[in-house]
Amino acid sequence: MRRWGLVVVRNRSMEPTLRDGDRLLVRYGAPVRVSRLVVVRMPERGLSVKRATMRHDGGWWVERDNPGEGVDSWLVGAIPDEDVVAVVRLRVWPLLRR
Repeated sequence: MRRWGLVVVRNRSMEPTLRDGDRLLVRYGAPVRVSRLVVVRMPERGLSVKRATMRHDGGWWVERDNPGEGVDSWLVGAIPDEDVVAVVRLRVWPLLRR
C-alpha cells in the first residue's frame, strides 16, 4: 500500500521551483517519471528533494534546479532505486507565491 506524507524543503537547491520552508505532499513508493520531483536519500547527506532527469544504470539521475546550491547526481552519481523514497505530487504551502 502506498502512503502519503508531507515533507518540508530545507535548502535552496531547488530554487526557483521550490523554496526553503515549502511544504510538499508526497507519495511514498509511487512510480518515478522523468522530470518529476522526487525525495531521495543522498549518499552521506540524508533526504533531499531533486528532479529525476533520466534512468541510469539501475538508478535515477537526479538534478537540482539551482546549480549554485546543493548536491546532485553530477557530484554523487545515479541514485539507486531503493533510495528514491517518494514522488512529489504538489506544494501545499504556501498556496500562492508572489
